Amino acid sequence: MDWITVLRSLQSDFINRISSGSLLHCQTEGQHSELSIISGERLNYLRNFCWQMAEKYKRVSPVRDVFTSFLKGKLGEEVVKERLAGFITEVDYEKRIGGDGNVDFTLSSNPLIGIEVKSRCGSIDTVKWSVTAEEVGKNTVIVCILIQEKVNEAQAEYHLVLAGFLPTTMIKLKTGRITFGIDQLLYGGGLLSYLQKFSSASSSNLGSNFANNFHRDKIAIYQHISPLNSNSNLNKSKIHKYEFEEDSHHQPEELIKLYIQTGNDSLKLGNYEDAIISYNGALKLSNNRNYPTTEIYYKIAIAKYHFGDYEGVISDCLQIIQNNPNHFKAYQRSGLARFQICDREGAIEDFSQAIKINPHDSFAYINRAYARSQLGDKQGAIEDYTQAIKLNPNSHKLNDENLDNGDFQSHLTKQNFINQELFQASIQIELQIQEQIEEITPDSTEAYKKRANSRYETGDYQGAIADYSEALKTNNDDTESYFNRANARYEIGDRRGAIEDFSQVIKINPTDADCYFYRGSYRWEVGEKQLALEDFKKATDLYHQQGSIAEYRKTRELILDIEIQESLDILNF
Repeated sequence: MDWITVLRSLQSDFINRISSGSLLHCQTEGQHSELSIISGERLNYLRNFCWQMAEKYKRVSPVRDVFTSFLKGKLGEEVVKERLAGFITEVDYEKRIGGDGNVDFTLSSNPLIGIEVKSRCGSIDTVKWSVTAEEVGKNTVIVCILIQEKVNEAQAEYHLVLAGFLPTTMIKLKTGRITFGIDQLLYGGGLLSYLQKFSSASSSNLGSNFANNFHRDKIAIYQHISPLNSNSNLNKSKIHKYEFEEDSHHQPEELIKLYIQTGNDSLKLGNYEDAIISYNGALKLSNNRNYPTTEIYYKIAIAKYHFGDYEGVISDCLQIIQNNPNHFKAYQRSGLARFQICDREGAIEDFSQAIKINPHDSFAYINRAYARSQLGDKQGAIEDYTQAIKLNPNSHKLNDENLDNGDFQSHLTKQNFINQELFQASIQIELQIQEQIEEITPDSTEAYKKRANSRYETGDYQGAIADYSEALKTNNDDTESYFNRANARYEIGDRRGAIEDFSQVIKINPTDADCYFYRGSYRWEVGEKQLALEDFKKATDLYHQQGSIAEYRKTRELILDIEIQESLDILNF
């Protein structure tokens, strides 16, 4: 029985004990403990730090949201520092554009080994952690912490559970982000032993590729300031406070561009808080030199919209409109934000102003149609929808890169806001208009796939599915589109749809080992255990034939795990 099997078995027992409250609690630093309790002076110090951050970024996001976000992260880091005391070092390089690079700790004996901590609140039945491909590439281990209480400024004590860990070598990430639950983690008691094999500097080749060149091509823009209370017991943790500062080696224009590019990169990865901070860095430098700020404000508004700070979006858009009264996209974004806070009348006013400035923008009409439908103005909504289709017969199909409509329609679909009577009437209108308007030729297969990939990366799985489907209309033998659509369907919970897509790939290319592996995984989740086992065995054979040794071993281990579990089930162990 290998170590993974042992840790999974221990994890299963651990999960059962969480429900009963029978957790191991050891207060000695450097020793394993399933439960950690943070309160008193220790918690006050963390709170003070987080309030400093909240005050600093209050123009970026609501103060309480920033406080909560920072406190969640700091609580999780405290658990890991306590459990691995003396073995790890908190990342202590100067803070850089884009944050700390998603690496929270390194091994004291081998700084090339990165460790990232993920903290989440919730119950063991529903809590999920997620990592991006970038985070997997930069770290050797992902450590997951479960916070049992709701995080807020009034909470006097936190009970934190070391939920488990995942070696990044076990995360086969073909897409931008992967989500997992507590039952997929390895037991936290094995974390130290796992990391010890990387402790030798001679094992540096096992470290993240990122570590070798992290310090290159980076511009320091934050100043390290020691904690205010030098007598605190937490000084050794080197909790940081950050201040914007200019870099003497670069021109302001270069810094502004770098801030903006970093913000753009963070936005694509879904790191909206990082994006807001980076854009605000560009804004501050621009304001100091009376440079144009309109487009920077608009980028901040987009990031805040994704982050859920709708009041902040409206405020930024008002600033944009003061600078440029004809910025119709600002009216669009403001309208979307007003809709989100149930200000339907305000949303309609903003969309109407956008239409006044640019009467050829079909998305402004379709957005106003949705807002009107919410106020019961069905006739007005149908008129707007009609105009949108006249301007662009494919408006409702999202065949445009316009983020405003994509965000808005995605939200409406998820919340079931679309009035069914309006929807049916709109279909009839479209059929009538399509008879009079020449059919628009879809973009190329590659164009659809490219946009689908981008939508997947940003979490717009419905949009990605729609684009992959369009790509398959022009090339129904495109295995890549089937494969990626399967992953997108899985993300929205459509396991059966994902299985069908993987089956289609296998039909076209029966030697695709990965497809057998993934289809087997999804079949297992829906209870088709025998079919899943057959897929895993087929994947094993193909991996062996193709010389994919790592995948071959991983799948063999998985089959062994399944056979062991089935044996335990039979024995009622």
